[in-house]
Amino acid sequence: MGPTSFWTRVGGRPATRGMRATRPVVATLVSSPGRSAVLLGLLFGLAGTGTSAVTVALPDLARDLAVTPSTAAWIVSAYAVALAVATPLHGRLADMAGIRLPLCVGVAAMATGAAVAAIAPNFPVLLAARVLQGAGAAAIPVLATALISARWQGADQAAALGRVAGVAATFSALGPLLGGGLEAVGSWRWAFVLPLLGVLAIPVLWRVAPTGGTGEPVDRVGAVLVALAASGLVLLIQSPSAGVLAAVVGAVLLVAGVPAVTAWVRHRPDGFLPRSIITNSTVLTSAFAAAAVPASWFALLLGVPLTAAAWGWTPLATGLLLLPAAVVGFVSPPIARVLLAHLGARRSLALACPTAVVALLVAAMGGATASPVLLALAVALVTVAFGVGQPAMISAVGGAVPATQRGVALGIATLVFLVGASVGAALIGGLADIVGIPGAFLVLIVLPVAGMTTLLLNRAKVPAPA
Repeated sequence: MGPTSFWTRVGGRPATRGMRATRPVVATLVSSPGRSAVLLGLLFGLAGTGTSAVTVALPDLARDLAVTPSTAAWIVSAYAVALAVATPLHGRLADMAGIRLPLCVGVAAMATGAAVAAIAPNFPVLLAARVLQGAGAAAIPVLATALISARWQGADQAAALGRVAGVAATFSALGPLLGGGLEAVGSWRWAFVLPLLGVLAIPVLWRVAPTGGTGEPVDRVGAVLVALAASGLVLLIQSPSAGVLAAVVGAVLLVAGVPAVTAWVRHRPDGFLPRSIITNSTVLTSAFAAAAVPASWFALLLGVPLTAAAWGWTPLATGLLLLPAAVVGFVSPPIARVLLAHLGARRSLALACPTAVVALLVAAMGGATASPVLLALAVALVTVAFGVGQPAMISAVGGAVPATQRGVALGIATLVFLVGASVGAALIGGLADIVGIPGAFLVLIVLPVAGMTTLLLNRAKVPAPA
């Protein structure tokens, strides 16, 4: 991507079209980074509740749609894969058309997917709706932060991004309680409706988001090949519970997809996966190490409600059990800022991985001994790891590439990060029926241990944040 790409122009003249507000409320929003940050943080949170609010309702969903809990876990894995692959795709669409169109279309797709999921007559329709929802929600992480960067600079920008992170973390962490409450007053279908609220933000986003784009075409072939390879990985991991067909399809997609992606990168080095980014050792090391954290987080968000349901707990009771994690989510952004300032990105990331290991160990003990306190503690611990690991990865990757490549590098790192989330969910879905949920938690420890090992073996120094 050239130096005139969207990522390097968001603060400049070409990215200012379409920002005029015609209504007082919009003008107030545009003039206030705090209000804008709250709105965008709520959108972040709605995207997060696409997973956290739904997991507590999975047991009831499985019974109602006549599928096993392991099969029901596909709605988490499919959402995560779509979220991962579509995140850098939305960034490239913003290169072509500016922030406004892909962000508004993404929010609309997220809401549409949520609406269809809530009324889905069967599991295949529900699964397709979740893919649409995840693909739409992917626009929010990458383009909401870009919108803040386009509107403000310096201290205002830093404060706004921090507020976005705080609001998003808190709202996402409240997802299990919100989902459990909605299920209690309605049914499991109500747990899917929260992202529908995103449509209320579209009129404001349409007026404030910039429209300038380069017109550069998106590498659709590269995006499709990456999606196929990632889907093959998730299918293969979840195949122990999904059956032989899933294993065969997953193996074919993975075996064919990885060489195809490699060949395409060689053919088009500036395409969906820029060669200069995916060969940067710091970017790769940071992204792969960080990916173990959402793998652990998604695994607990899925495994803990399934465990509680086996004890006879209602979704609302499970949501209350996970309430302490919401408090942790609220304080995680300032903790992350302090750690990054004192330890730097690499050490902060190295701290997140062992925290995830401890969380998985505590969760396995909680599941084996039927201890709700240990399960609540485990989710709180992994929330800390997530709250520290994601900004540490962003800081590490951002400091490892030139400014002209920063947006693309962060998009690719986020893709790897979210593929980790889908792997964590798939491992719970694939192994729970074979080794039990506590056993699946123990198997998952391999991932953060591998992340720590990767960081230790990487001799490239990751710069500390400025």
